[in-house]
Amino acid sequence: MDFKLLGSILLIVGTSIGAGMLALPIATAQIGFIGSLVLLFVCWFVMTAGAFLLLEVNLWMPTNSNLNTMARATIGPVGQIISWVTFLLLLYSLLCAYIGGGSDLFHSLLAAAGVEVPRWAASVLFTMVFGSIVYLGIKSVDYVNRGLMFVKFGAYFLLIILLLPLVSTAKLVAGNIHSITSATAITVTITSFGYAAIVPSLRIYFAGDVEKLKRAILIGSLIPLICYIAWDAAIMGIIPLGGEHGLIAILKSQNSTSDLVSSLSTAAAESSVTFFAQLFTSICVLTSFLGVALCLTDFWSDGLQIEKKGKGNFIITAITFLPPLLVVLFSPGVFVKALEYAGIYCVVLLILLPAWMAWRGRYAKNFKGKFHVPGGKLLLIFLVLFSIVMIIKEFVG
Repeated sequence: MDFKLLGSILLIVGTSIGAGMLALPIATAQIGFIGSLVLLFVCWFVMTAGAFLLLEVNLWMPTNSNLNTMARATIGPVGQIISWVTFLLLLYSLLCAYIGGGSDLFHSLLAAAGVEVPRWAASVLFTMVFGSIVYLGIKSVDYVNRGLMFVKFGAYFLLIILLLPLVSTAKLVAGNIHSITSATAITVTITSFGYAAIVPSLRIYFAGDVEKLKRAILIGSLIPLICYIAWDAAIMGIIPLGGEHGLIAILKSQNSTSDLVSSLSTAAAESSVTFFAQLFTSICVLTSFLGVALCLTDFWSDGLQIEKKGKGNFIITAITFLPPLLVVLFSPGVFVKALEYAGIYCVVLLILLPAWMAWRGRYAKNFKGKFHVPGGKLLLIFLVLFSIVMIIKEFVG
């Protein structure tokens, strides 16, 4: 068995499947399961195409080249600025979502344990407790993340096994597929496939072995797709679309993550479902929070040339966590909305930019490499138009 290939596939899977998965059935509830199925395949296609284009462009560059380097070499300073700003906005949007969703779950768990605290205090406590793991560095994050990932996937499979027999066909066919162009539904679904930024790192890991890189990207993207389909079927087939505790009400709620667990527990009426739902949702938020926060601290450490030690580490940690924490304190129901904004940044960073870089590299600079994504100009035009339509749709409403 090729453990390096397996590890890379799991890295892509782990990067994709996180707290965004919790928002999927909520954000796509109005279009129903059939609509969400269509949307999952469309978003999987465009995000996988973007990942392969990033691989093509990266293989034109020296090893260790990141997105900024790739954008500068193909598009120029404008591309580099877009890459830098979008990457930063993406990470902060994700942290807002994870602190919002995590503190909501944290508050409900404390309440279940008989500890009553204000919601703002739960947000501060959540950020301080789990932010301290990031403050301690990559080793502490790595060790904690390994254990959490093992439990997360175990809880997911057990939860799906318990839920699928309870799925109602009548609930699955609810919804209006004509609302499939909803910006919230599309952008949240896109965020759920936002793994492509790790492609340059995978190239280093595989020492430029193109065949293994292609296999890792394809298999690694298909596994989340299958997991999302099963998850959407389980949630949409059990929790009704309308009603006080339905998916539409959860979408509009300020406590969407805890309300999702509560509605699922009520609809399933099984104590084991309640336990595994709380376990899975909590760990999804935590693993996503730790990974994104670590990435953002490294970004600031490198960008500001501040070493993550002593006072410098404290400054980096404050820059990382204070802005998203303040957003959550003033807008506690930010979970789904922040993921929607993250989706737009994913569109720019992982669909528009790769297509733009590939066009410039192929047809303006005549770069040649070991790998060429099929589809020619037609694919690149499609991806650019898709990106532009999504950006306009988000900002025009």
